[in-house]
Amino acid sequence: MTVRVTHEVGDAVVVTAAGGTEILRYVYRPDPEEFESRKPYAHPVRTLGGRTVTGYRPNDHRWHKGLQMTASHLSGQNFWGGNSYVHGRGYLPLPERIGSMRHDGFSTFEAGADRFDCTEDLTWVENGGAEWAREERGLSVHSVDEEAGAWVLDWSVRLTNLRDVALEFGSPTTAGREMAGYTGLQWRGPRDFTGGTVLVPDVGAGAEEFMGTQGPWLSFSAEHDEHDGHSTLVFAHAPENLDGSAVHPSHWFVRSQPIPSVAFSWAFFEEFALPPGESFSYRYRIVVADGAWDRERVEAYLGGLPW
Repeated sequence: MTVRVTHEVGDAVVVTAAGGTEILRYVYRPDPEEFESRKPYAHPVRTLGGRTVTGYRPNDHRWHKGLQMTASHLSGQNFWGGNSYVHGRGYLPLPERIGSMRHDGFSTFEAGADRFDCTEDLTWVENGGAEWAREERGLSVHSVDEEAGAWVLDWSVRLTNLRDVALEFGSPTTAGREMAGYTGLQWRGPRDFTGGTVLVPDVGAGAEEFMGTQGPWLSFSAEHDEHDGHSTLVFAHAPENLDGSAVHPSHWFVRSQPIPSVAFSWAFFEEFALPPGESFSYRYRIVVADGAWDRERVEAYLGGLPW
């Protein structure tokens, strides 16, 4: 199945499937609201059937925008957006802590008949304007399969410390709030995904059972409002994320109540440091599918998609 890629220069990259459905809009223009941590994001993300599977600026967390890279606690700065957690005081509006991620351009940009690949160059900028980190972000849209009712987005990050001191990565949990280890690549679902079904390789039940756990993949399915039917997203780690070679172990941050959200948390329970001049990398895969996929279907599909 073919795809069409449109670059709205200065604004966004749009990927459209052969049937005319816009399946991905990756927005890289700066957001107007500094408090929401200006950074690129993917929204809307849609299934091949046209069902939207991302939320944007929900009234409970205005800084949640589709699928985006975040860092909730980074050397005293907040690259997540919104209120910052302070131990003993709770969540506080501290605009002086809010950093941003600046789009510097695309170093590669390849649109083929059946896939799209690009490398985006970004700079992580703390609130005072200092450049703290350089990021190479890889985005790939591929395996667009109408028969399977699914397509795949691969998202990679390589982050390099530009400071002369270490960058300290943490989360609200490392700052003292139990089971709130959100940070890293984060998805916010639309309102109708609230209360959805979460599966991991061995079991499937309420999302709260998997908060802070580890595993190669996690799926999230829900039935839509307005449109008949379900959609499923599968969040999967590349093998090197979990084999001990990554800079730090990853854990799932997942909720279906009161909000639908999943994050590949890279600093859930413990902080880690990135020394000056050094880099770390992670690779992720998100499968976007029509229908309510069970565990067997997820396993079979992922097994047919080599890294």
